[in-house]
Amino acid sequence: MIFRIIFTDISINPRKIITHLNIKPRLCLLKSTAFDIIIHVKKVFIKTYGCQMNVHETEKLYSAFERENITAADCAENADIVVFNTCCVREGAETRVLGNLGQIKKLKQSKPNLIVAVCGCMTQQSKAAEMLHKRCPFINIITGTYSLGALPQMVKAVEKGEKFILDLSVNEEVPQGTNLATRSDNVNRFVNIMYGCDNFCTYCIVPYVKGRERSRRLVDVKEEVRILIENGAKEITLLGQNVNSYRDENNDFYSLLSELAGLNGDFWIKFMTSHPKDLSDDVIKLVGSEKKLANYIHLPVQSGSDDILRKMNRKYGRAEYLRKIDLIKEYIPHVGLTSDIIVGFPTETEKDFSDTLDLVKQVEYNNLFMFIYSKRNGTPAAIMDGQVPEEVKKERITRLIGLQSEISNKLAEKCIGETFEVLCDGHGKNATGKTSDDRVIVFDDGGKDYYNQFIEVQITSVKNSKLYGKIRG
Repeated sequence: MIFRIIFTDISINPRKIITHLNIKPRLCLLKSTAFDIIIHVKKVFIKTYGCQMNVHETEKLYSAFERENITAADCAENADIVVFNTCCVREGAETRVLGNLGQIKKLKQSKPNLIVAVCGCMTQQSKAAEMLHKRCPFINIITGTYSLGALPQMVKAVEKGEKFILDLSVNEEVPQGTNLATRSDNVNRFVNIMYGCDNFCTYCIVPYVKGRERSRRLVDVKEEVRILIENGAKEITLLGQNVNSYRDENNDFYSLLSELAGLNGDFWIKFMTSHPKDLSDDVIKLVGSEKKLANYIHLPVQSGSDDILRKMNRKYGRAEYLRKIDLIKEYIPHVGLTSDIIVGFPTETEKDFSDTLDLVKQVEYNNLFMFIYSKRNGTPAAIMDGQVPEEVKKERITRLIGLQSEISNKLAEKCIGETFEVLCDGHGKNATGKTSDDRVIVFDDGGKDYYNQFIEVQITSVKNSKLYGKIRG
């Protein structure tokens, strides 16, 4: 970056001005009444893995660096600081971290002053942190989920000569006030309402790396959402490992949704993730009656087998789950339903898997997030007998993907001719937008930019379950 400063008073000493402004130029070309200063502005690149909560944590991280005058880089090659914000929920995310760190090692050989930090869920586990330090000694900073806000200060310490910083400290204090992080450039805005998890599903590492459940104050969440709406936000997603467990003194999740639905403005509120055992009938009815609460429910079932659900410690059975689905469809007729399913959990038999296929057929989800079970060290499921062979897992998930594809196509075909209110998040001939029930629609905006606006789109065709439409005049 080049700055040119021109003085009309030739008695001013430019060097004193540089000192006064605390400028540290790499090159200074002095003249009698003008000088050019070439300043290197530090940049940070953050690679994010995992869920929406991690995406939002990255937004907070960028904001923390901005407060230290460190701007965002568009890629690792153009950065002075590279941060990996990691996930440990599934093995694939950890594998990708290690693979990408290999590329960063080569980059650091050509840029020895590059600062590399790895943070998040993966590194909150002490064994994973130790493994990373041994395999990748070029990493300067390793920290977990609790000290993300201190990362810019850790970077300063490395710049002052610290060789390596390891911080796996635990601090379960709930942040006070509003989070005014700079959001990423998309329509959806994320708002954390709680942290941690108390459920201890036998396959899940989250409670061990994010701690126990703790909720933000309702007044803080409400004010943050109000500010976002005032600044133009049209879609806000409330985040938590189990949003239905939200509690601030006498206020529960129903109370929070009621307060947010009462705010002024034209917007949608979505939330995830819901736990089937905690999603109350009152919340379901509220979503069905309040226009500002989107007609979208993400309700992870994980398995359709009672035996597997018991071994997963999910604390609900198949019949209870299906009762919730029936209630949702009754009170939210145009609901968009999505779910998570784990294939190949230890001891899963062909009968167990058939129960899952049967449940998927009954519910008819708009979309499914399907995963092959992978061991997470430190969880009870990792040491269970009856681990399912990989080839069996792959064969089963292929069948599940095929079934869901058929369902998605059938549901999409039913939409032809219907008109939906769409929140536009793209521009051009293949502009895109989402409906209240979380369907993606592609349309031609006719050269007019409708970004972050609600418009009416009629569905004209379907291809591979994707909806195509035209704007209603």
